[in-house]
Formats: sequence, C-alpha cells, structure tokens
Amino acid sequence: MNSFLPIRAFVLLLLITSGIPAFGQEFSPYSYTTASRDGTGKWYMGREISQIMGFHGMAWLERPERSEEENTDLAIKNLPLTPTSVVADIGAGSGFYTFRIAQKVTDGTVYAVEIQEEAINYLQKKAENLGTKQVVPLMGSEKSPNLPEGSLDLILMVDVYHELAFPQEMLQNMRKALKPTGKLVLIEYRGEDPAVAIKPLHKMTVKQVRKELAANGFTLEKNGQFLNIQHFLVFGKDR
Repeated sequence: MNSFLPIRAFVLLLLITSGIPAFGQEFSPYSYTTASRDGTGKWYMGREISQIMGFHGMAWLERPERSEEENTDLAIKNLPLTPTSVVADIGAGSGFYTFRIAQKVTDGTVYAVEIQEEAINYLQKKAENLGTKQVVPLMGSEKSPNLPEGSLDLILMVDVYHELAFPQEMLQNMRKALKPTGKLVLIEYRGEDPAVAIKPLHKMTVKQVRKELAANGFTLEKNGQFLNIQHFLVFGKDR
C-alpha cells in the first residue's frame, strides 16, 4: 500500500500539468510547465502564454516613432468603422488606438477595456481632458471584457491577445459581445519573421492564431499583410 502512494501522486501530478481531468475534475484547456523566459508556464493549444506588460510600459506605447514603425495610421484606416460604430479596444493601455479611433467614431461608442485600475484612471482622465465623451473606460477581468452582449460592431486587440491569461474564456465572451455581423481584429507581431525584433512569446503566427480562434467560433475573413512588422487579421463569427 505504501509503495502505491508515490505512484498515485505522480500520476495525479501528470494529469494536472497536462490539463487532463482526473477523479471527477472538469476538463481544463490549459496545461502547465516551468515558465520560460518572458512566459507564464501556462499553455493553450501548444502556445505558452506570455507575461503581461504592465502599465509601467505606457511610455513605450506612446513613443513618438510608434506610428511610423507600426503603420498605425494605415491600420486604423483599414478598420471597419463608421461614425456610429460601437467598438471595444481591449487591453487599451494608454489609449493610443482608442482616442485615434474615437476621431472616426464621432457618434458611436469606444470602450477602452483594461484590467489594471491604474490604466482605467489614466484613460478616464484623458477622455475628460480631451472631451471625448464617446470613449468609455471599462474594467474587464482576466476571463471577460464585461462588454454588453450582442452590442459590438468591432473588437480590436493590438499586441494583446498573446498575453490573455484565459484566451478561451475571453474569446467566448467576446463572441457573445459581438453583433452577428461584428468583427474581431487582431494586430500581432509576425511570429513567422525572425527579423521582427520582438521577444518570441510576444509574437504570433497566423497558423496559431487561426487554430485558437477557430476552436472558439471565429473564421478568418481577411489576412492583411500591409503593415511593417505586424499581422492585421480580421475574424467574423461562425454562422
């Protein structure tokens, strides 16, 4: 009996780290290993989830050369926007994209979704100072952006998806928030290109993005390769 206990404990450990349910536990889509550099040790569909860049990185988000390096004006020009669109910028950070989108969505709403209170406070003050009433800072969680169901024309994530701690739950909740014809746009550094000087876990390949989003009810509708160092991927909801 005593010799059985270590074996049972070892098997249980394997089940837990692999994400396989054991002894009545619910299935988890995530598995766990020792974290790599810049990683969390948490894996989803063959990809290690990266560490989050905290709000202390705001200066990097607002760097003067960002527009030229990342073709941000071209990215915004290609977003499916109208003056009355209801948009969510998830992981809005300093609002670099949020307030530029708001210039085009003059009669709609732009939710600036964040999970860091410091960022929410900053976005609120910035919206007040600029007088952009259409910008609505919104506190999300690791599992949900807390957006109104069936109300969004567009959800945008710029270099954010790879950091989501619970990508499956977030994708499912974003899908619920989108209108039937709503779009989800991911802008991510190109993981296929070693010349893109970004840490590997902060880049993604089209193949990996498609795999993860297809598993959660999204279809790739546009693969825009017009940005310098990033993918521009437009997804629609599966019918």
